[in-house]
Amino acid sequence: MRRDHLAAAFLLACLSLPVHADIWECTDDSGNRRFTNIKAESKGCKLIDVGPTNTMSTGKPQAASKAVPKDFPKVDGDTQRQRDAERRKILDQEMANEQKLLDEARRELSEQESQRLGSERNYQRMLDRLEPYKKKVKLHEDNIASLRRELTSTR
Repeated sequence: MRRDHLAAAFLLACLSLPVHADIWECTDDSGNRRFTNIKAESKGCKLIDVGPTNTMSTGKPQAASKAVPKDFPKVDGDTQRQRDAERRKILDQEMANEQKLLDEARRELSEQESQRLGSERNYQRMLDRLEPYKKKVKLHEDNIASLRRELTSTR
């Protein structure tokens, strides 16, 4: 039994050794590139030196490159402030409009809740009738929450 475990451990150790293969980059007549590790298919191809792969983390996160391309469009401060003010004005208008729609949806829901139809002896029928009104209120509440988030990010 011990011999079987030893053989299995040896086999597992052999399988976990690093593997290396040469990689070639091939370009056909139409300019399409293809990569292969099969030596028989590598005639006329260029051998790529990949180097060792690093699987260990350095512990430091890689910083993103902050270089800005030379042709990147630039906006002066006054223009950007004007754009921000215009955006804020539009968001404020949307917020006011959404608040009106929410108030109207709440009013419609309360009117429907106060009514009891004769065909609604079953409580579930009343809940089914009120469901679209509740969904409308929820939609406008969600829209207002999104607009508030957007407005706080513009400051």
